[in-house]
Amino acid sequence: MTLADMHTIPVNPTVDEAKRLRYWQRVRRLTLCCLLAWFGVTFCVIFFARDLAELTFFSWPVSFYMAAQGLTLFYVLIVGVYALVMRLFDRDFKRGASHGD
Repeated sequence: MTLADMHTIPVNPTVDEAKRLRYWQRVRRLTLCCLLAWFGVTFCVIFFARDLAELTFFSWPVSFYMAAQGLTLFYVLIVGVYALVMRLFDRDFKRGASHGD
């Protein structure tokens, strides 16, 4: 299997091109939202680290907490949301393919 084969949906003659295009638009939009969330949170914590150092969370500066644990948990949350939403997208796409909608 080549790399190109891994990034394509198997062609199903019962699914029209409009549904396939709508599916990929939804996937791209979700990916963009996840990347923007990742960049936004990472940038904000780094950019405002000095300001966040004045705040404390369980006697630790918030900037230290976010760098050590908070951002990692947020990244795991992004991956979880992506997996859950992709499962819904795939289920929706397959349901449309099996019903011939």
